[in-house]
Order: sequence, then structure tokens, then C-alpha cells
Amino acid sequence: MTGWIFALLQTLCVVLFAPFMAGWVKWLKCKLQNRQGPPPWQPYRDLLRLSRKQVVLAESASPIFRVAPYIVFSVTVVAASIVPVFSVQIPTAALADVIVLVGFLALTRFFLSLAGMDVGTAFGGMGSSREVTISSLAEPALLMAFFTLAMNASSTNLSTVISHLAQSQFVLYPSLIFSSMGFILVALAETGRIPIDNPATHLELTMIHEAMILEYSGRHLALMEWAAMLKLTLYAVLIANFIVPWGVAMTLEPGAIAFGVYSIICKLLVLGYFLAIAETAQAKMRLFRAPHFLGLAFILSLLGMMSHIVLEVR
Repeated sequence: MTGWIFALLQTLCVVLFAPFMAGWVKWLKCKLQNRQGPPPWQPYRDLLRLSRKQVVLAESASPIFRVAPYIVFSVTVVAASIVPVFSVQIPTAALADVIVLVGFLALTRFFLSLAGMDVGTAFGGMGSSREVTISSLAEPALLMAFFTLAMNASSTNLSTVISHLAQSQFVLYPSLIFSSMGFILVALAETGRIPIDNPATHLELTMIHEAMILEYSGRHLALMEWAAMLKLTLYAVLIANFIVPWGVAMTLEPGAIAFGVYSIICKLLVLGYFLAIAETAQAKMRLFRAPHFLGLAFILSLLGMMSHIVLEVR
């Protein structure tokens, strides 16, 4: 029972920390641009304000449009529950498979795209089309990067992979370097960050994620925004525990858990700082250049797998 309570608390911490992560990145970007900017806890105020507003639905909205926010948010929470954050010893470790994780993320994207097209607006259909196009290019690169990491640990289980990386000697394997670079590029595309998308814009010619949720309001919009923040935090946790796995607790002892919490918070804050620098230093690319960006991610992941087969398999 202790393990299940820990898994529940870990998931709750990630869900509650997600708005702060998004606010932290936005606050750092404002500071780097010499602007005042809102405080890092501003997303909590926005979510509370949206939850108090009345939901306005279009006359042509079907039940899919009404239930999509709850499905997207709940499935994203389930995806976060199977990812080792503080410790690898969680009861959901048996379900913590990279294929299952990619499936959960694809399910949220499916309902998000359906919701964007449901009302029949031009922006919603345009955003859904762009989202599906980008995901069709990002998922192969994501799976290739995951499989390269899985080949190093001889398992597709997330807990096993992180445990293997954390307990291995510090060696700069080419396969891990290439796959990590490809995974970071995919994470930028999957979370709708610059250079693929700009979460702060509402320009109809450039927006992708915002176009699909443009017709939502009230608590429905709050759930969609919260799910996007949670997805950003989820990818940040994966990057932190894959690239810098040291500090993740191998047991459920209080001391190891406390150090695991401290280490993941530090790594997420540092990742947010690098993300803010990257988004400040570059502009959003044209939509037609997104396939080249994701093609580079796939090539890097493929190079990682080939490097493992050629150089590291004995």
C-alpha cells in the first residue's frame, strides 16, 4: 500500500507543479527580454479564473467537443503516473513502457484534433491538420529515440532504462548523445514550443495548439491549458531522467526520496532556464520547414541506434 500511496503522491506533485513549470519558463523569457513579466505562479491564477467562468458552447458542438477536455486531461495525468519522477520503485513500473507512454500521448492528440475539427471553424480544422501532420513526423523520431535508449538497457520499461542509466559508469556513448539530441528536438515539437509553435501567439497563420482550443472557454479551457502544461513537464522529466539520471531514488526510503525530489526540482528549473534561452535566441520557423526539423530529429535518433549497433554491441 505504501508504494501505491507514493505513486499517487508523485503523480499529484507532478500535476500541481506543471503550472509553475510553464510560469517559470515564461518568467525567465520576460527577464531575458528585459520585461517585467508575470510571476511564475501566474498560471495558477489563470486556471482558477478560468474554472470560475461560465462554459460557452457552440450550437454545432457535439458530445465529443464537451468530453474532449476531460479525456485529454485525464489521459495526460495517467501518462504522468507511469513515468518515474522521484524514484524508479513505483507500482506502476510494470505499465511504464515507452510504447504505452507514446500510445497515451497519441490518444490525447487524437481527441484534441477531433475537438478542434468538431465545431467546424476554419481555425480549428487548420490547427488539427497541422497537429496531425507534425505528430506523424514526430512520433517515428520519438519511438526511434526511445528504442535506442531501450537497446542500451535491453528493456522498453522506463524504470529499467532509467535505473540502467543511473547505475552505469559515466561514459559518453555516441548512441546516447544522438538519441538525446533527437529526443530534445521531438520534445520541442510535441509540446508546441519555439521553433515549431509559439504558445504565446494567437496569429491565425502560425498557431497550431491554440487554434484547436480557440473555441473553448471556462473550465474546459482550463483543463486544456493544464494538460498542455502537464505535457511540457512530462517531457522535461523524461529529458532530465534520461540525460541526467543521477539523483533518481532507487528505493522508497525517505532519505532517497527526499534527495530525488530535490534533484528533479533542480533539474527541471535548469531545463526551464535553457528552454527560455533557446526560445529567446531564435524565432519561430515557417510551418513548411517543420518537416526538415523533425527529419533532423529522426536522423539523429537513427544515427543513435546505428551507433549502438555498430560501436557498442559486443
